[in-house]
Amino acid sequence: MAWLGFVLHACLLVALLAWPVRGSVDAGTPILVYHRFGPAPSRMTVRTSVFESQLEQVKEQGYTVIPLRALVAHLRGDGPPPPPRSVVITVDDGHRSIYTDMLPVLQRHLIPVTLFVYPSAVSNAAYALTWEQLRQLAALRLVEIHSHTYWHPNFVEEKRRLIPQAYARLVEEQLQKSRAILQDRLRTRVDLLSWPFGIHDDDLVHAAVRAGYVAAVTLERRHATSADPIMALPRYLVTDEDRGARFRALLEGREAVPTRRSSAHAP
Repeated sequence: MAWLGFVLHACLLVALLAWPVRGSVDAGTPILVYHRFGPAPSRMTVRTSVFESQLEQVKEQGYTVIPLRALVAHLRGDGPPPPPRSVVITVDDGHRSIYTDMLPVLQRHLIPVTLFVYPSAVSNAAYALTWEQLRQLAALRLVEIHSHTYWHPNFVEEKRRLIPQAYARLVEEQLQKSRAILQDRLRTRVDLLSWPFGIHDDDLVHAAVRAGYVAAVTLERRHATSADPIMALPRYLVTDEDRGARFRALLEGREAVPTRRSSAHAP
């Protein structure tokens, strides 16, 4: 029966080798998404003081903030794996508080951030950044600016409202026009996309790839891993309530919340 013992030992060895190693790259990287900052919290506003305390907690817990671009390069097979305990910070919509409230904190902590902007609001809506502010942000080595479509449509509602040909034109315009305007106005490469409300499907993904995007992010609350589609990387929507133990659980992927949670983007 010695052969049976050998077989069992070999099977156990194979199983152990296949078992995921805690803290490895397969554990994934949390991508955080913010929207607005200010002195008072709301459903989509994180107090500036809370944001700074979250950054301090990130540092105290031994995390390294890396650019989204670096994570995307790794997941596409074009770059090295991120350092252990990495985290990515993104901000959607292009609210003016990015410039007035977030920027001073960013400069104190010297961390990279990726902004996703829908250009129809820039220098038009009272709540939005101006083109001059965006140009100043784009000039910083810490900030990358990418597309959040042209005017942030709800693709589910638009598909229901429009005939197929009109909907296809809308999708093409939203994806291509935003990228073209941002690249022209800011003189920077724009090839990352944040899906409005996290909404995406196979047709939208194919349209985004045709428009020149190499990666996109959603609003699914879990770590991004190599198993995720590159055009639908999950992110955690951060709120003012994500402090202390709750924020730590989020960073570690231990929070007991639904996997999917969408958000409104009202000014």
